[in-house]
Amino acid sequence: MASPSHRRPRGKRRGLLAPAVAVAAVGLLISLVVALTHDGGSDTVRATATSAAGADTTARPSASPTATGRTPKARPSTASPAAPKPSATTPSARPSRGSTPATAPRPASGGAPLAGRIEPGTAYSGVATHYDAGDGDGACLYGPSPDLMIAAMNTADYETSRACGAYVLVRAAGGASVTVRITNECPAPCAPGQLDLSREAFAKLAGLSAGRIPVTWSLLSPGTSDTVSIRYKTGSSSHWCGIQAIGHRNPLARLEVATGSGWQRLTRTEYNYFLSPDGTGCGGALRLTDVYGERLTVDGIAVRPDVVQPTRVQFARH
Repeated sequence: MASPSHRRPRGKRRGLLAPAVAVAAVGLLISLVVALTHDGGSDTVRATATSAAGADTTARPSASPTATGRTPKARPSTASPAAPKPSATTPSARPSRGSTPATAPRPASGGAPLAGRIEPGTAYSGVATHYDAGDGDGACLYGPSPDLMIAAMNTADYETSRACGAYVLVRAAGGASVTVRITNECPAPCAPGQLDLSREAFAKLAGLSAGRIPVTWSLLSPGTSDTVSIRYKTGSSSHWCGIQAIGHRNPLARLEVATGSGWQRLTRTEYNYFLSPDGTGCGGALRLTDVYGERLTVDGIAVRPDVVQPTRVQFARH
């Protein structure tokens, strides 16, 4: 007779194996989940830290107040300050032509290539005072005149008589205005941009008791039916002469005399005459040039000291 088998019945062993496999599977699944969760969390934290570090290294201080209520101080710049541009309202030893005015004229523009400190088309600011103009004569040596709508230009803008004969429109803050011709020089303490008007001209802007008022002024090229005149200075001859132009519409930039080899420019004096110390060109043809560069040629002006001799020419109006 066969002995009893020591093997477990097949059906009972299958029942015990299934739960064991299930438990093992569940354990493995849990291990995988934990592992995946752990790794993913590390990656997320690492990415966040990197992003924050990047933000910190590129952030700039905010100008807005901080949580403490204080505004961070800006660090001083190490860059050199830019040189200030000439201002038309700021007086200077050498006014900038143009606004500069302003108080002092600016360098001439292409529209007036020969302009000095006072440039056409530019408004200047300064102050106006007044003086007793007497018979109307002044440093420009034009002589007595019944027309007292005249003014003295400060020494800087007088520019060695370059301003002589210029017509200037002067405006007061209240809107009143007057046109004057420069016939005189106003020495220090007159400042760049300042005009010393005849009492008659000042009265057109304000009461004489005001004494000193702020004004703006600009160069004019007025309408006129007069022509330019020429005068030789006292003592002039064929060996030495001083020549003056009178009645020019626009400021005079140059006066030249004819020579055998062309035109020779004469030196301008503070008393508004152009000198030929060796007599060159005295009594010959003259060439006048205004601040706009226009040239006028005058012939047949004999050396007749202290005589005003009219011509038939005049500069164009601008």
